[in-house]
Amino acid sequence: MTLYYRPIPQTDPARPDSALTLAGGWCWFTHVEVLSREAAPRIFEASNVPPEALARLTASRAALAGMAMDAPQLMGILNVTPDSFSDGGKFNAPEAALAHAQAMQKAGAAIIDVGGESTRPGAETVETEAEITRTAPVIAAIRGQSDVAISIDTRKAAVAEAALAAGATLVNDVAAFTHDPRLAEVAAAAGAPVCLMHAQGDPETMQKAPRYGNVLLDVYDFLEERIGVAEAAGVPRSQICVDPGIGFGKTIPHNLALLQRISLFHALGCPILLGASRKRFIGVIAGAQAAEDRAFGSVAVALAALGQGVQILRVHDTKETKQATDLMRATLSGQA
Repeated sequence: MTLYYRPIPQTDPARPDSALTLAGGWCWFTHVEVLSREAAPRIFEASNVPPEALARLTASRAALAGMAMDAPQLMGILNVTPDSFSDGGKFNAPEAALAHAQAMQKAGAAIIDVGGESTRPGAETVETEAEITRTAPVIAAIRGQSDVAISIDTRKAAVAEAALAAGATLVNDVAAFTHDPRLAEVAAAAGAPVCLMHAQGDPETMQKAPRYGNVLLDVYDFLEERIGVAEAAGVPRSQICVDPGIGFGKTIPHNLALLQRISLFHALGCPILLGASRKRFIGVIAGAQAAEDRAFGSVAVALAALGQGVQILRVHDTKETKQATDLMRATLSGQA
């Protein structure tokens, strides 16, 4: 029977001497929830966790694309597409894209995520050359003005190659190297860190009745397997972050189940990235039909994730999220 060890994160200032630091960050834990597919969840003291599993939960995470993982980091979303669900068409002109990247960096984004192919539900695949034309010049323009970290949000090896040549520093693949296996080799050859995300199906079909045996454990197993693929290609685990893929082939109950126990993914030994900003489930729960009206709900989800030690937040509303995370950290630490 396979056992999964989910740390139960805490942030209270009254920290017991026996508490362990979670992933070298701002949360601590004394107990874990032991999960399996065959038995009901159980609560164990952390001291009962096997040493190798405990080491993955507690080890400090290495810096990723120059970003320290002992504090929350914001990834600002820059969609240079005509059809992304929230901001399609707003920033696909090079001048507008550069201005928005600069504004997000000023507002607190540590990394700018440039994407040239919409992955919203129902979106069609973009031809490789068109995606390169959309992304590489924008990345080069940003790099010409700043040393900010830049990620290329793509499923395609050729797009990543062009982006890395233009100055990108991280490869963010929503398909976790399943769409184009050569992408793993491209990242490894460039020495680029990667983000591996879970998705059930392609964007065109992923929201058509997604099903899981156990969504939390199914996503965990997928990410563990894809980490192995990346490592085999030459990408070290220390340079991999993982994303459970909120909204990618998942219903609202699936999304909430992942968010409720997202700390499980610390057991993979990698930083966690959460991309929930402005997504449909927020609009349904909050009654906000328009994506641009979901900033408050997005910030609420982000803060809940920080309470479970999530290190990177991929967001549209950079200024609002930065203010919220700064205040959360101040109230937790007692220091301005």
